[in-house]
Amino acid sequence: MKKLIKKRVIIPVFALVFIVVGSSFKSDFFEIAKQIEIFTTLFKELNMNYVDETNPAELMDTAIKSMLEGLDPYTRFLNEQDVEAYKISNAGEYSGIGAIVRAYDDKLVIVEPYKGNPADKAGLKAGDEIIKIGEIDVKDFKDNATELLKGANNTSVTVTYNRQGETKTTSITREAIEVDAVPYYKMVNEKTGYIVLAKFNKKASEQTKAALIDLKNKGAQKIILDLRGNPGGLLSEAINVTNLFVPKGELIVTTKSKVKKFNSEYKTKNAPVDTEIPLVVLVNGSSASASEIVSGGLQDLDRAVVIGARSFGKGLVQRPLKLTYGTQLKVTISRYYTPSGRCIQSLDYWNRDAAGNAVKTTDIHDFKTRNGRKVQDGGGVLPDVEIAALKTNTLTTALLRENAIFNYATQFYYKNSVPDVANFEFTDAHFEAFKTYIKSSGFTFETATEKALNKAMTLNDTDLLDTQVQEKYRELLAEINIKKITGLDKSKKEIKKQLEDEIITRYFYSQGLYDYFLTHDEAILTATELLNDAAKYKSILK
Repeated sequence: MKKLIKKRVIIPVFALVFIVVGSSFKSDFFEIAKQIEIFTTLFKELNMNYVDETNPAELMDTAIKSMLEGLDPYTRFLNEQDVEAYKISNAGEYSGIGAIVRAYDDKLVIVEPYKGNPADKAGLKAGDEIIKIGEIDVKDFKDNATELLKGANNTSVTVTYNRQGETKTTSITREAIEVDAVPYYKMVNEKTGYIVLAKFNKKASEQTKAALIDLKNKGAQKIILDLRGNPGGLLSEAINVTNLFVPKGELIVTTKSKVKKFNSEYKTKNAPVDTEIPLVVLVNGSSASASEIVSGGLQDLDRAVVIGARSFGKGLVQRPLKLTYGTQLKVTISRYYTPSGRCIQSLDYWNRDAAGNAVKTTDIHDFKTRNGRKVQDGGGVLPDVEIAALKTNTLTTALLRENAIFNYATQFYYKNSVPDVANFEFTDAHFEAFKTYIKSSGFTFETATEKALNKAMTLNDTDLLDTQVQEKYRELLAEINIKKITGLDKSKKEIKKQLEDEIITRYFYSQGLYDYFLTHDEAILTATELLNDAAKYKSILK
């Protein structure tokens, strides 16, 4: 019954907040005032008269979050804890246990302990499931339980966790944690430097600049900038990172909004480090937002060759707006456009399919780079040189989303001895073992075709579709399910890449993975080969 009441509350709240967030506050003042009055009256009467005790805070929280789900996924209500986490993410500094943690309803899972940090020192490993923090059971904690792991420097927290079916307890002493924007950089060979830019926090341009200068001092005459897996961050830092390679006064991004004050042109403001050094930028399907501003800008200006797989396609800009009681609304205020004029937004959140899912943009336009090369909008940044192993499809995306690759890597770690990293390869025998694991793990996902067929079978068409036709539907669904498993072989190259990366990280942390990349990663090897061929490099840009 309470769930029903919550749904009823959502309707007027949606109407109210959507209007308030928009730019039409002044022109639609009467409508806003009307909706505020309706909602205030409804909320008061509901809480005063409902048959059971209500929790006004929970009702409001549910109403706001459900309402925002109808917009894009980046427009979010931030409570006080969320605001603090947002600040930490951008600052790159906090006090805690030093690990990437994934939250579930009943547990927290260690995704990666940072080498040498408190969680690592306490013996926690990727795949460990934290079930209790101090005397608090994670499953009974309504808020984000990861907040319980944070605290003042030199304070201790006891955690109880499950590892491979065994319950363990350890004490962790919190420390000041610094999250580097550039976790790794090194010379690939005598003349080529490699920089990993993992996120665009406040340290991004400063650390990228320091790495670039250091590599140049070590003899680097060519640079590979790796933005793979970088989810983005601060717009200003994206401009400043691009500025390292292009002159002062260069237009990098234009933002356009229905609110005039959010319409802006962002140009580089500083003296560059090097505008001539040959540059390759690596991207993949997890390179988003600020990563796409940098890669798209450098591509449009013909300043770098982009290698990898099509980027995520996030062409939207958010800004935190302060609300009352320490809360904020992180709201999408504009779209951004690269120097050529393209918006690389991939999903259309304002036109959805029958299931309510955002649809891919189909209205694609051609644009020209500074040298006249054709580029397109509407679907992320398409690399100049594509790497097949970095591409994703429905199956690989599902394997990652459902943590099938993560969970298998955990199993692999505890069943196998430390590999020789220099010669490690996920062999065909390993892949067959992975397929066996998938078949027995209960892994499943529904393809778009299956969704359509299942929907068709639930429609009231029995007068048209006899039992024979319906049986053929079921046979087709069964065949699709079989094909999904055989699809593992078709996506073998992409899946092996994901498994190798995850397994290497388990044994040797991210540092070891980047070392492994220098001699094994196809994208880096391709980039190095291209940079060694000056004529081919120039021909791509012209």
